[in-house]
Amino acid sequence: MKRFVLALVGWAALTGSVAAADLARPVPQPYYQAPVAAQLYNWTGFYIGVNGGGAFGRSAWDPTGHFNMSGGIVGGTVGYNYQFGQAVVGVEGDIDWAGISGTTNNLCPLGCKTSDSWLSTVRGRLGYAADRFMPFVTGGAAFGNIQATTPGFIGASSSQVGLTVGAGLEFAIAGNWTAKAEYLYVDLGKFTCGLSCGVLPTNNVSFTTNLVRAGVNYRF
Repeated sequence: MKRFVLALVGWAALTGSVAAADLARPVPQPYYQAPVAAQLYNWTGFYIGVNGGGAFGRSAWDPTGHFNMSGGIVGGTVGYNYQFGQAVVGVEGDIDWAGISGTTNNLCPLGCKTSDSWLSTVRGRLGYAADRFMPFVTGGAAFGNIQATTPGFIGASSSQVGLTVGAGLEFAIAGNWTAKAEYLYVDLGKFTCGLSCGVLPTNNVSFTTNLVRAGVNYRF
């Protein structure tokens, strides 16, 4: 009987130890992998590209008053961006072939014509990086060659320096490619054509235009 009681006590002690070990063992928790944060697009770097679009503007010869001009442009672009935080600052230059012209017969029976054969700008840009989208404002210097002609007269031309301001939106397409749409206002001032344009008195010719264009850039 004594041996039976001792065996029963030993069995109870062993059972309690096993139960305690089971209770102390931590219950395994399900494994959750932390989500990987998406890499935001970075606009820093050099780029080159092409652009093209339309132009509509106005010219004035002193005796004739203002008249409308229109045409198209196409050319190349080069630039550099630097991003800090969500701000993007940069500089951009472009040179375009231009076919912008307009003619008036007001006080000019043979037709007074203003035209532009090329346009170029060098501008600063300030943008706001919303990941792959970047609205921006821009402004700087503009350059162009303005011709003033009247049938039967020599006419005149002048390489002008003026100003430009505008705004646009650029967005990343895929890889290193981006696309943009922008508006620029260009004022190339005025120059004197004089007797070679056949209009008296001395004639001042002005040129302003609005550019609406799109472009594609490749970033390095």
